[in-house]
Amino acid sequence: MPDLPQGPAEAVEVHPVTADRWDDLVALAGERGFTSGCWCMWWRVTSREYAERHGDGLRGEMHDIVVSGREPGLLAYVGGEPAGWVAVAPRVEFPRLDRSRKLKPVDEQPVWSITCFAIDRSHRRQGLAATLLDAAVAFARGRGAAVVEAYPIDTEGGKRSGADLFTGTLAMFRRAGFSEVARREGRPIVRVDVAAPFIRG
Repeated sequence: MPDLPQGPAEAVEVHPVTADRWDDLVALAGERGFTSGCWCMWWRVTSREYAERHGDGLRGEMHDIVVSGREPGLLAYVGGEPAGWVAVAPRVEFPRLDRSRKLKPVDEQPVWSITCFAIDRSHRRQGLAATLLDAAVAFARGRGAAVVEAYPIDTEGGKRSGADLFTGTLAMFRRAGFSEVARREGRPIVRVDVAAPFIRG
């Protein structure tokens, strides 16, 4: 396991979500399962599956992924309590990306994808998402990734609702060393080569 970047200020620890941390993921997701019962399964299932299984069904599917040992993302802990989540895995685990007109593959290169962030309300605007981003890149590199890809929102044109920013902002990814490799209908796709040393800009 590579050393994962740790955040500043109050003690922040970042760990992959394993079976023994399932209850912490549930605590962070809350009664709404992150957003409307999604359980961070939006990119992993079809629209029909999402509609049929949202809520408890999707929770069960995420539980199955976690207990299988696949480590679908990372949890950030502040003061020992779960405070943030980032989903990171090989792109092939997120088939909805391939079905998206905006986010279809740029090329045939195998990449890891960072698809979602969730930060507890009491810990927002404290740089926790950036800490999770750095940790996700380090995690992917440690698992053999050569390139990490993401699908942020460009907020330069105006303020966006926080609910729209679950994939992260373009500015945050740029600060972390990502470069834009495609843009379709205003939606950027960004990448960073993690075979080279990762240096925050």
